[in-house]
Amino acid sequence: MVLFGPPGIGKTTAAARLGRQLGLPVHRLAPGPQDARIPCAGLLELALALQPLPAARELAEALDGAAGEPDSPDGAGTALRLRRLTAAVLRDAPPLTLVVDNAQWLDAASTAVLGWALRLAPALPVVVAERARRPEAGGHWCGEDAATVRVPPLTAPQLATLLAPYRLTPREVERIHLRSGGNPALALALADAGPSASRPGEDEAALPPPARRLVGEWLHEVSAPVRELLTLAALDDRPDLALLGRLAGPAAEQLLVEAEAAGLLDPGQPDGRVRFAASAIGTELAARLPDSTRRLLHARLADAGHDAVRRDRHAVLAADPADPGAARQLASTATRAAGRARLRGEHPLAAELSLLAAERTPREDAELLTERALTAVRDAARCGDLPRSRSAARLVLGHDSRPAPRVDALLALIDASGQHLHSADELFADAVHEAAGQPDLTARILVRQAIWANVNDGDPQRACALAARAAGLARSAGDTVSTAMALTMQARLQRILGRPEAEATLGRALSLPRGTHIPVNATPEHLAARHALFDDRLDDARTALLPLLVEAERTGDAEGTVDVLRGLAEVEVRAGRCTRAVDCARRAQELTDRAAMPPGPACYTSALVAGAATCTDSALAQARRGVDASRQGGNRVFLSRNLSAVGHLLLVTGHPKEALEALEEVRALERLQQVRDPSVLRWHADLAEALVAVGRLGEADDLLAETSRAATELGRSSVLPALERSRALLEAARGDYDTAARRLTDAADRLHLLPLERGRTLLALSHTERRGRRRASARAAARSAVDLFTAHGAHAWTDAATGTLHRLDHAPAAIGTPPRLTGAEQRCAELAAGGASNRDIAATLNVSVKTVEATLTRIYRKLGLQSRVQLARTVAPGRARADRPAP
Repeated sequence: MVLFGPPGIGKTTAAARLGRQLGLPVHRLAPGPQDARIPCAGLLELALALQPLPAARELAEALDGAAGEPDSPDGAGTALRLRRLTAAVLRDAPPLTLVVDNAQWLDAASTAVLGWALRLAPALPVVVAERARRPEAGGHWCGEDAATVRVPPLTAPQLATLLAPYRLTPREVERIHLRSGGNPALALALADAGPSASRPGEDEAALPPPARRLVGEWLHEVSAPVRELLTLAALDDRPDLALLGRLAGPAAEQLLVEAEAAGLLDPGQPDGRVRFAASAIGTELAARLPDSTRRLLHARLADAGHDAVRRDRHAVLAADPADPGAARQLASTATRAAGRARLRGEHPLAAELSLLAAERTPREDAELLTERALTAVRDAARCGDLPRSRSAARLVLGHDSRPAPRVDALLALIDASGQHLHSADELFADAVHEAAGQPDLTARILVRQAIWANVNDGDPQRACALAARAAGLARSAGDTVSTAMALTMQARLQRILGRPEAEATLGRALSLPRGTHIPVNATPEHLAARHALFDDRLDDARTALLPLLVEAERTGDAEGTVDVLRGLAEVEVRAGRCTRAVDCARRAQELTDRAAMPPGPACYTSALVAGAATCTDSALAQARRGVDASRQGGNRVFLSRNLSAVGHLLLVTGHPKEALEALEEVRALERLQQVRDPSVLRWHADLAEALVAVGRLGEADDLLAETSRAATELGRSSVLPALERSRALLEAARGDYDTAARRLTDAADRLHLLPLERGRTLLALSHTERRGRRRASARAAARSAVDLFTAHGAHAWTDAATGTLHRLDHAPAAIGTPPRLTGAEQRCAELAAGGASNRDIAATLNVSVKTVEATLTRIYRKLGLQSRVQLARTVAPGRARADRPAP
């Protein structure tokens, strides 16, 4: 077996582990760089290690005699003798595993001899670890049929395990994973360097020395032309094959193949993109360049570029920043390019260009410098680029003494920091100090503190109080724009807290004029659309969101665009317009990834839409990605949402126990965040259904009663039909199929404007009617669900409903669910009939073994049975899972 990969990837560790696992003594050859130039150095190491063998001693003597003779007339004879003796050594040696580490430094003579001798010892296990295996290299010297395995980089969870002793935050681990590309040695070098290499916001211009040495070894594996081409790629923010082809000509493709073979590039990127396997590679290549050389390379990139914005970027970076004559022109060019990047939603690029514009602005143009620096801070905030946000904020704080721009800079810096800022209290205190005596500025600070308290601290009560104070201060200062923002935030929190005055507060915000620089997703119009969605006033929500989408796209507000697209996706999927919902969710996800925004919100919407319209497997993957990202980012709001999506998808795919775990965490988070309005995030019906499925009927009853009472008191009638569906399933589990069927029929009748919810309710009705042995009614309900889902393009639900209908059409009428078993009894009977032990049944149903024993006793008595053999003949195992009305 040949293990290959770049320096530090773990080949030595993997080879040693493989050698030990074979259960034989391991003999290890470990040539170094200096050995590659000494003929037969590897053979000598082998002979000395196996010295007790006569053949090994003879080989060592032959090597001493052959020193310096390879070119003599007897060279061929010497080579033959060395091959014979090496074969004898391998043949006479006791059983062992040969491990050749760093085989790229094995000298050519030893490689030739070993390759020949190993063919005569086919039973000898050989593990080789080397730096690279080029695709065109063909068979390996250790055997024509050797298995070649590229050692993969560590995944993010694996790297987190490796770095656990360093006690890093999830964000720091995520950043090291990006910089190292999962290379364990490089990751450890970055972690050893301390906070400067792992915390966001630190200067990334150079790597710590150990990391530089490792990346240097990595780069040394390729030729100088490859390094030159990779340096050009490192200087472009989005290099692709077309650009590098114009720079290097026809040789570019072969040079990139060499770089991929050395593990420097990730293979097969979409759209012809070229991406480094570890961002530290690009960092090191750029850091090696003298300023003059870097400017020359940027000039080449500007000439070869095919994108106008990036050509301008390279043109600005190619110019000498110390040239006062060109400064104003460069700053104007960077400003225009930043605006175009912003409109395209490329906020990382816009942030870089905005900062370049501010840095190139002459200091005597003080107001223009402040304006451009504030723009740079805001652009960096939109994509969470804390280093550039800090640099731009320093420009403002260092050159402008006015309170308003200084407060703006500090607030934008807080926005850029997201959930990862360790000094938020200090920044807020600095901003309050700068705003002293100015109520309009103080109001803007309080709005940010309210957002922080809600999203990061999970304290909507405090957040609501801060928003109310902000509204009062802004109103007293006559600042209608800040008043509207504060009232919008207050109304948002009042709705979460279940306060009846939320709509009146929102109405006051809607009556005030809007500011021109307010993000679309912070406007009262956007909140009004969200409230309409919560209340299932879908036409009102869509009508409000469409003009907001136009505005967000026109102004280049990427975060606002994503939020509006997410809202539209939720509206469309609830209205049964699945094709439109898929398109909106896809656009939101693509823009999120392109603008490097936190993925949690877009993942939640993608999961919601995919779970109904396309495929539950991909939906579950998106929801879990959203859970991981939100948990790492400390965003409790979207942690709850993504967990609710995970729970819903697990429930409807027949995994109630796993669904229960996710949904109970949602309940705990919602209680912690004091969310009292059940229409904001509708997890309650799913949790009740999961509780019913695992037999915890009393808990389901209490949850449904509590949630129905809260919904009725708040006038949230939109959540009641789903609760009624769960209530019906609870009644069916208790054996009251008639009441359950009536309740489901009534609920379905009230859901004509929500076709997918109606279809799901009809599926539940089909399941209930089948358990009540009314197969014709069950078939009719399933057929209606199939027709409904098909008409609305809900492919995931169509598959589930079709499966249910198929089972009803093809199962013999005589085979039915035994009469009058409760839901918990039926599930227990099916598991026992399938051969599960009492302990296994208890674990599956999350009950005690004694409860299982008592339940089986009741089942035997009801059905007149004496043994599990009779039970297996009476009850078809696993049918409850097969009938579960879900994709």
